[in-house]
Amino acid sequence: MTATDQLGEGSIRSLFLKLALPAVVAQVVSLLYNIVDRIYIGHMADVGAAALTGAGLFVPILTLINAFAMLVGSGGAPMASINLGKGDRERAEKILGNSFTVLVLISVALTLVLYLLAPALLKFFGASSVTYPYAIAYARIYILGTIFVALTLGMNLFISGQGFAKTSMLTTVIGAVINIVLDPVLIFGVGMGVRGAAIATVISQAVSCVWTLRFLMSEKSTIRLTRGGLSLDRRIVLPCLGLGVSTFVMLATESLLSITYNHSLAYYGGDVAVGAMTIITSVMSLVNMPLNGLAQGGAPLISYNYGAGKGDRVRKTFYLLLGTSAGYALLCWAIVMAAPGAVAGIFTTDASLIRYTSRSMRIYFAAIFCFGFQCACQQSFVALGQAKISLFLACLRKLILLIPLILILPHVTSDPVFGVFLAEPVSDATAAAVTTGTFFARLKGILASGRHEE
Repeated sequence: MTATDQLGEGSIRSLFLKLALPAVVAQVVSLLYNIVDRIYIGHMADVGAAALTGAGLFVPILTLINAFAMLVGSGGAPMASINLGKGDRERAEKILGNSFTVLVLISVALTLVLYLLAPALLKFFGASSVTYPYAIAYARIYILGTIFVALTLGMNLFISGQGFAKTSMLTTVIGAVINIVLDPVLIFGVGMGVRGAAIATVISQAVSCVWTLRFLMSEKSTIRLTRGGLSLDRRIVLPCLGLGVSTFVMLATESLLSITYNHSLAYYGGDVAVGAMTIITSVMSLVNMPLNGLAQGGAPLISYNYGAGKGDRVRKTFYLLLGTSAGYALLCWAIVMAAPGAVAGIFTTDASLIRYTSRSMRIYFAAIFCFGFQCACQQSFVALGQAKISLFLACLRKLILLIPLILILPHVTSDPVFGVFLAEPVSDATAAAVTTGTFFARLKGILASGRHEE
């Protein structure tokens, strides 16, 4: 059997491990694109703290680029897997080709718009006269590499969606290794500072992009990227974007969330609070990315077997995903609660920033133990093609709960900065309870109908 055929026949536990472990490795390694940059930047002599805060101000723009890539990839890849489960390879290939075309068009538009608006956006995000020069130097270079970032992230999901987990992992590993090697050379060796960090990331993403596209055009891929599939068809594009919009909202609101956090923290706590948030955001990525990797490992199994009408295999995959996700989130919570100072010290040597971050981190991560339930259920809805409920749940945690709480809680707590950070655990616990309850209430009906939402 091919790797794709095995999705419907092999052992669930073995397949989940085969798919999830490389996906988790890939997600963890992908963190190195940005976290290695921040570690090196944070250790620059004399200017490390200001440079780290400046680079952190680019996070909303970076998140927005990733959001558009996932709008296409996270909707197209499950749709392709569902159609492969149905035996409709021709439509799956058409989905792949249309997704590529849309990603290229979006990338070109984003590059032009973000490059022109970067100065105004960074100042709006909270850049001060001290941090702005570092922020704009990093942003302008990274934005020029938008097309590589978007194609790598969006198209790589089609590789993992076919069951080629190791190949998908190598896409990320290759780029990360190049980034790790180039970072110290360009930042310190050549003396380019934050510009060197951005250039290293763009080069590494370009190499990953070439690797991804070469595989999808090769005979190794079950569905191939061909010229005939590139012509846009609204009957293909719109359902894929409709499904991907929930992931887009989750990421795009992360960008809005970063803006809201930076604005509030800059107002109530100054540069040191924004710097602490930069570190906390990096640590949050260490929680989120492996959870996303687990979800990516389970998604092809859920999508393919849902398309094939094998509800029992869908259930088994979901429960395995839920258990591993919940266990990992609990482990992360325990580490952060026990040693926040040690975690913060990875990113900076500034003693005052470490102390400030340690206090803030314990508040921010107080309810992260329940985040595994949120992620597993939310991503399983996407894998099952349930666009409408996925969109609502994507909006719930951040748009409906978290952002309003960031603005409200500083006014009802004695310490406004405490109120800003407290918004996270309150929204985490509430959203996890609603999402988990909704998933269990609807799963039986979804499997009985056997229909995804167009």
